[in-house]
Amino acid sequence: MTPNLHLWLIPILPLAGAAINGLFGKRFSRQTVAAVALAFCGAAFAMALWIAAQFSSLSLPHVEVLATWLRSNGFSVDYSFAIDQLSLVMLLIVSGVGFLIHIYSVGYMWEEGGYYRFFSYLNLFMFFMLTLVLASNYLLMFVGWEGVGLASYLLIGFFFLRDSAAAAGKKAFIVNRIGDFGFLIALFLMIKHFGTLDFQRVFDAVKPFSPETAGVGFLTAIALLLMLGAAGKSAQIPLYVWLPDAMEGPTPVSALIHAATMVTAGVYMVARSHVIFERAPSALMVVAIIGTLTAFFAATIGIAQTDIKKVLAYSTISQLGYMFLACGVAAFSVGIFHLMTHAFFKGLLFLAAGSVIHAVGGEQDMRKMGGLRKHIPWTFWTMTIATFAIAGIPPFAGFFSKDEILWRAYQASWIYWLVGVVTAFLTSFYMFRLWFMTFFGEYRGAAEASHGHDEHAAHGTHSGPGSRAEAPFHSAQGGSAPHGHGGIHESPAIMLAPLVILAVLSVVGGWVGWPGSLGGNNRFDQFLGPVFRVSTPAVNSEHAQAGESLPPEKETEGAEPKTGQRTELIFTGISVGAGLLGLFLAWLLYLRRPELPDQLAASLHGLYSAVAHKYWIDELYAWLFVKPLIALSGTVLWRGIDQGVIDATLNGSADGARELSDEVRHMQSGNVRSYAAWVAVGATAVIAYMVWVGLRTP
Repeated sequence: MTPNLHLWLIPILPLAGAAINGLFGKRFSRQTVAAVALAFCGAAFAMALWIAAQFSSLSLPHVEVLATWLRSNGFSVDYSFAIDQLSLVMLLIVSGVGFLIHIYSVGYMWEEGGYYRFFSYLNLFMFFMLTLVLASNYLLMFVGWEGVGLASYLLIGFFFLRDSAAAAGKKAFIVNRIGDFGFLIALFLMIKHFGTLDFQRVFDAVKPFSPETAGVGFLTAIALLLMLGAAGKSAQIPLYVWLPDAMEGPTPVSALIHAATMVTAGVYMVARSHVIFERAPSALMVVAIIGTLTAFFAATIGIAQTDIKKVLAYSTISQLGYMFLACGVAAFSVGIFHLMTHAFFKGLLFLAAGSVIHAVGGEQDMRKMGGLRKHIPWTFWTMTIATFAIAGIPPFAGFFSKDEILWRAYQASWIYWLVGVVTAFLTSFYMFRLWFMTFFGEYRGAAEASHGHDEHAAHGTHSGPGSRAEAPFHSAQGGSAPHGHGGIHESPAIMLAPLVILAVLSVVGGWVGWPGSLGGNNRFDQFLGPVFRVSTPAVNSEHAQAGESLPPEKETEGAEPKTGQRTELIFTGISVGAGLLGLFLAWLLYLRRPELPDQLAASLHGLYSAVAHKYWIDELYAWLFVKPLIALSGTVLWRGIDQGVIDATLNGSADGARELSDEVRHMQSGNVRSYAAWVAVGATAVIAYMVWVGLRTP
């Protein structure tokens, strides 16, 4: 008999922590607030580990129904949770990385205003994200989907007294509503055609359909609308513009929401809906094209950014593009594999960036850093591991997942592979650029660090622990906030411990996907195989016609031909070479010949300006959409409807009542004869009415 795992407890635990800190946290000490947040988040992670230990004994997918949520005319939706190989991977990533970031946040946010509020929001996010990945139907997934959008809005705008933070929160919320509209329409189409939103029932209803190779059928429409939702949540073209601005939130928020978990929700949703996408080849191609273009486009912007968090933000967009590229070529397990390794090394990169910002008093401009490896060695070495991982250098985790994506992309189209390799080169270049500018050379920001610290303290709106906010931890390190070169200091142990754990995972986390071409067995792909092993004639025939081996989730057991392994090794060498070339070019420009970047920028003035200004996409959107909508709302909606109709109706009613009362009050003249006359008129009217009624009565 399948045991009852009580899956509902996993999301409920962080919700309880959010409620306790949100309602009572203002009365608690900071230690109590941190203890509550960590205890409930840690308990959710412990339950996830316990479920992983029980996993082999389960009958999959394991579904637990709590109640029937909606029922109407034969349509019903259960409030239920499910666990299978895919949701288990997501569950461990979300709860595990989320717990580490909670630990880091205890130190990073120690004396920021609204400490209890921050952890309440953080726990609330965990509740919605865990609900999203454990949901057994699209409606409950949509609840988690909208919930993480709400939590993201609250966390991005955490420093709400700062206009830029408040604007960034609103921008993220509004842009995501565009994608969510597509997701919602897709749900309506599922109800119309399948009469259910339950994953298993929808997929069972879809499997008999043949791939829609001619024209756009309802499966293609559903898949495209789902992709629109995914593009909003996972920051793909054209809805990516909210994520760079989201760096206005505290650095732990960037690590948790915009690197490791929330932005991967779109990838998870597409992978979960693979049965639909596999029968909509046109939609699958759209996914691949959008992913490829986003990966390349964001990478080109990343090479010219000077804010350390903005570089990582565009890197996140680019890596998400890689995940969508994998899903677009029907290599869904590979997309999830990169999602996992990305959670490790990108979470580490953001937390290490926060440690750097902490060390230099809140400064985020890499041009004012340099030489920090001597002063913050733990941060330097952990960030070095993450940098090599994202650059795809073996044997770090990012190498295995990125190399597998490029190999599957080549099997689908050499164009995808070529753009992917160029993107890998750009990724390596801008990440090693960040590495050299931050940790090598001479420190360039002594005066600026002191000035920046005083400015943050004066306004009370610092975005990191660059002021007296971290005083307890600074004293433990033997110094206060840096006022010059001598004040740079390493982060406290509570912030370094998560960095070390994520660094270990950034090294070994990809070994579970060691490919056969390198003598491995790709256990990760085998683990997810039962989820993605579905008959897909269109996808299989395309690979067969090209003379290529099928992805492991599509093929039967058996060894890959040696010729295929040799070919894969050649392409592995090319992708590693692209990463090493990016390292060499960054070394040449930012360590060996530091005067060259300015010379290149001057010689490529127009192109450099376009890249540095992010191709003016934000300005274009403002001109095309934002300003016209504001003008429309100001003239038509406000003056025409609000003032001209609504206010006019209410004000007109008030004016009419006032005028009527003014006329009626003249009846109260104080003259007794006038009152007697009115009484006589009233009595006459009553008698006349009674006589009229009597005459009409039979």
